[in-house]
Formats: sequence, structure tokens, C-alpha cells
Amino acid sequence: MITNVNGLNIYYEKSGTKGKKVLLLHGWGQNTSMMSFIAESLKKHFIVYNIDFPGFGQSDEPKVAWDTNDYTEFIHDFCLKNKIKNPIIIAHSFGCRIAVRYAYKYSAHKMCLTGAAGIRDKRTIKWYFKTYSYKLGKKILSLKPFEKYREKFESKVGSDDYKNTSGVMKKTFVKVVNEDTTPLLKDIECETLLVFGENDKATPVTKGQLMEKLMPNAALVVFENDDHFAYFNEAIRFVNVLDAFLRSDY
Repeated sequence: MITNVNGLNIYYEKSGTKGKKVLLLHGWGQNTSMMSFIAESLKKHFIVYNIDFPGFGQSDEPKVAWDTNDYTEFIHDFCLKNKIKNPIIIAHSFGCRIAVRYAYKYSAHKMCLTGAAGIRDKRTIKWYFKTYSYKLGKKILSLKPFEKYREKFESKVGSDDYKNTSGVMKKTFVKVVNEDTTPLLKDIECETLLVFGENDKATPVTKGQLMEKLMPNAALVVFENDDHFAYFNEAIRFVNVLDAFLRSDY
């Protein structure tokens, strides 16, 4: 179904008729389809909202580049409109950035964060060299004589997520990946289940271990021999682990 939140048409799927309210927050470049199996599993005991973030799936793009604070306020406004208070939040990757900020600012009953992004790597000399070389190259290629080489240059640098976006969402991506939620983690008091893939290269399991250490009520589960999409690749295992985590809320 479609709802309007602050001038943006937002697609979401609602399932279940009783119980606590659950928000499903997908990762970057994804949409509701990636989390529909979770909604199907939970709808017997909860009211589940599976949302396409602005700029993804069937939802409108933001009118200007957003950061995670903007997405957090969007979720807050969505919750106000749907009378959702203190929700259970289940999020993947980029969605975890928003979940953490929402729980920090507005509170959550429980969270399950899988392949959680948000802990920024330490910025080494190599990082600074690579970043400023890219910025210099981009500046040079903005000059008229070199414009024809710009597209080829940008196709060879940056992550796949960066390359696969354009316009306002590319600028949004740059804002989002440079934000660090680490300082917030010590103040997230709700019970939190962390699920990471052992071989996740996008958000290594070491980040899950750090989150478990910093968050007062977090526990880490590692899916062996799996990657950034471990929750999706091992859907049955994931919903079984989630069921155990949420059973006291039935």
C-alpha cells in the first residue's frame, strides 16, 4: 500500500492483526521483497510494517540528499502516522544505521540487527591518500576539456553500491557511509540480537563483536560460512533464531 509521509509517496506492506508492532528496515539498494519472509513468519504474533525507504523500491526519492538523521526522522514520522510506539525493529545493513539512531533518540522495545553497518573504519594514511586522490581526480575531470573521461573514471572507483546509484541517491550514499554510529551504542539499552555472517566482507564479524561489547544488552550470533546476506541466505535458520529472541513477546 501507499502512504504519504511529508510529501513523499511511501510503499509499505502491513501484515498481522494483533500483538506488538514490528518495523522491517531493509539494506541499501534493497526493498520490501528482501524482508517479506520475515513478515510472513512474524504476522501470527505481531503487526508487521515492511517499508521501502525513500529512494528505494516503490517509494519516492527524497527531494534532496539525505543523511541517516533524515531517514530516522522519516521513520519517526511514519510511526506517528501509524500510531507505532516503542517498536520491535528488525534491520539489515544500511537499515541498521537508522534503527540505532531511532532507538537512541526515540526508543525501541527490541532490535535485531543483521550485517549491521554504522561502525566506521579507522582512517589510515592509505584511506586519506585514496580519498583525496579521488577528490582531486573528480575536480580535474569536472573541467570542460576532461569531462568526457569522468564517467569512465567514476566507473572504476567506489563500491558497487556507489556505482549503482545516481543523482540525489548517489549524494545520499556519500553522506550515509561517512557517518559513524559508534558513539551511540553505549546508550542503546533495549535487548538487541546481532546476526552476522562469518565471511561478511561488507560488515565484518569483528564489527558485530565490537557492537556486542559496546551495547549493554546485546548478544551476537554468527552464521558460519556465510556473507553479508546471511539472514536471507539462511532464511529458515534466521527466523528460528528470531523466534527464540521474540518468543517472550507473543
